[in-house]
Amino acid sequence: MNAIARKADTIVKKDIYERPLLVPHQLGMMNKMGSAQARAPLTEIDGVAVEELVACYGSPLFVFSERALVRRYRELRDALTRRYPKVRIAWSYKTNYLDGICRVFHREGAWAEVVSEFEYDKALHLGVAPERIHFNGPLKGESALEKALPAGSIVHIDHFDELRLAERVAERRGCRPKVALRINLQAGALPAWSRFGFNLESGQARDAVMRIVTGGKLELTGLHCHIGTFVLDPAGYRVAAQKLAQLANEIRARFGVELSFIDVGGGFASQNTLKAMYMPGEQASPSFAQYAEAIAAGLSELDAPPRRQPTLVVETGRALVDEAGHLITTVQAEKRLADGRRAIVADAGVNVLFTAFWYKHDVLPAQPSSGTPEATVIYGPLCMNIDVMRDSVLLPPLDVGDRLVFRHVGAYNVTQWMQFITYRPAVVIIGRDGRHGLLRRREDLQTILAQEEVPAWLR
Repeated sequence: MNAIARKADTIVKKDIYERPLLVPHQLGMMNKMGSAQARAPLTEIDGVAVEELVACYGSPLFVFSERALVRRYRELRDALTRRYPKVRIAWSYKTNYLDGICRVFHREGAWAEVVSEFEYDKALHLGVAPERIHFNGPLKGESALEKALPAGSIVHIDHFDELRLAERVAERRGCRPKVALRINLQAGALPAWSRFGFNLESGQARDAVMRIVTGGKLELTGLHCHIGTFVLDPAGYRVAAQKLAQLANEIRARFGVELSFIDVGGGFASQNTLKAMYMPGEQASPSFAQYAEAIAAGLSELDAPPRRQPTLVVETGRALVDEAGHLITTVQAEKRLADGRRAIVADAGVNVLFTAFWYKHDVLPAQPSSGTPEATVIYGPLCMNIDVMRDSVLLPPLDVGDRLVFRHVGAYNVTQWMQFITYRPAVVIIGRDGRHGLLRRREDLQTILAQEEVPAWLR
């Protein structure tokens, strides 16, 4: 073999360079205390095996705990009644209006707080007496007011146009219905939610009071405000309650009107962790006792006689239901991204777990595993780049078919979810005695087609 041939042979046999792939491994998130170890798997919910639930209802699957719903409701009720003599909890329908969830809270004594005609109809469907419904929201059409005002529901007036419409309905129906005024105000350092209601600081709220009292067609029975959502500083509620109490004092002194309630709205934080939070939600979120102490301190400004103190109303949603909800999902695939990170594809996406956009949901494997935990991206099944359930979470090695459980998903997901690309999953509840049953059936093609029509010329 001549020299040229030997050189060519050498070139052919030379190995092609491959860039090494470096995969980082760690036992947990590092902090000044050292490395955090991976946690135990969540193999059951309220004593029922995750695999049993999937076998009965399929995957993905929302699972609610009746035990957790009742526990959180009673914790809030007790925290408030220890500090204020007359308390009413109105369950926020927009947070989760599944019949079974609402029934749990109404059975515990909650009123209904609704923000649309649809939610109002749903409360009536559940047997809630009209006079036990607080009707909120920026849009209450004439048909909604025609139902709510003569029936004795408490309508929270949001703006002057709605006030005039309510008066017209009252005149037409020959009644003098009870209404409340929705107030927006500056609650300390919190950003002002000025979209809803009448502004206090500008004098608009006092103008609305004058308008109702002098109009004589409506009975002013309460004041309401809502200072925000996922409020982590209870001091904001102290300021809001104090300002509402002072306004109630003014109304009593000037017009002789004694209000029957002061409603401080909702917005209590759950134990979830917002993406912007440094500490986990279990540590950063205030307790019900802290919220109650702040509200009671603000209401101490009331100068009404002791036996005629207005009822304190809270419209709690997220903090009552969030930690009662779980989402079971199944690993469909595992892949390695270009930057070396591990990723998995699950069978539930952000269309059903809408809160994944702002929460770092706690995620646990539902089966024992061995091996080194690794930072993992969890994608959903949607053909959309935004379908990221967690952008990084420490998980052990996983196989196709393994289950994951997202915790604290009870609020807003089954009201804000979308039927997009995939069918929406079933929703079940586990009773306090260990029984489980459907709250909502899994969708199928007939669910979708039942709402569709095809014009004759397209058939």
